[in-house]
Amino acid sequence: MNQYLIAMSSLLYLIAVILIIGWLLGFFVYSAGGLIHALLVLAVIAILINIIRGRAV
Repeated sequence: MNQYLIAMSSLLYLIAVILIIGWLLGFFVYSAGGLIHALLVLAVIAILINIIRGRAV
């Protein structure tokens, strides 16, 4: 069970990093409007979930 929690934590962290990179690329390279900001919000939510659950980001 512990390995499952570690894997899920890693997965959430990976998703958050990918979303932040996507947001930065969209913000500086493309102009996709609201979609880019939605990516940022999703990344922040993923990081907050990790923090609330007591895991390091």
